[in-house]
Amino acid sequence: MTNAGPGRPRLTARRRPGGTARAEILDAAAELFTTRGFAATSTRHIAEAVGMRQASLYNHFATKDDILVALLADTVTPALDFAENLRPRGTSPEVKLYALSYIDAAQLITGRWNLGVLYLLPELRSDRFMSFRADRDRLREQYRALAQAVLDAIDDPASTHLAELPFRLVESVISARADALEGTPIPNAAVIAGSALHILGWRQDLDPIHTEAAELIANAETPKLSGAASAPDNFDAMRT
Repeated sequence: MTNAGPGRPRLTARRRPGGTARAEILDAAAELFTTRGFAATSTRHIAEAVGMRQASLYNHFATKDDILVALLADTVTPALDFAENLRPRGTSPEVKLYALSYIDAAQLITGRWNLGVLYLLPELRSDRFMSFRADRDRLREQYRALAQAVLDAIDDPASTHLAELPFRLVESVISARADALEGTPIPNAAVIAGSALHILGWRQDLDPIHTEAAELIANAETPKLSGAASAPDNFDAMRT
């Protein structure tokens, strides 16, 4: 990404969410990439959707790929940072897995655009997106480690192959959002978080797990967590 410069005056007043031109560009690109398609969207289309000159867009992003990199990073970085901050805490793996699943699912569900659908783009196989793929792999490993700790506590030999499932379950909300356009309801984040434990064979009362997870989330030192994922009031509201 290039350093932002003053650029030329805007063609129109601000028309998108975000307090900066960069945020507006990302919002416009997110809409166009998820509705029109990445390959079919040009930087000119993005600039027009924001109401700025194409040349001004390049003060913030050098290429269309740079915009996609930034959008993809925002889908994994908050959950990854949260997971890595959980590691030194003495909380049980059940609470940690519930909290991580909740945070991740909430952000995927409540984001303004369903950016997870971009994970399937063939362009993401190129070296340009290696950092995103590495971060997503790190997040998947955080899930797997927590799930394995839960499985170890359950001590069921038949369940040892299940450690990869919570991560896959959480990301299933991406396709659920796409299906919701046709009227199919989306499970809320708390349902997903509880199911991440149940899929491992964990069958105890979820109420104390939910309460402890709420405290973890409320005290999280993860600045990029969205309001929907981080606020305790929203945490309980999304459980119903």
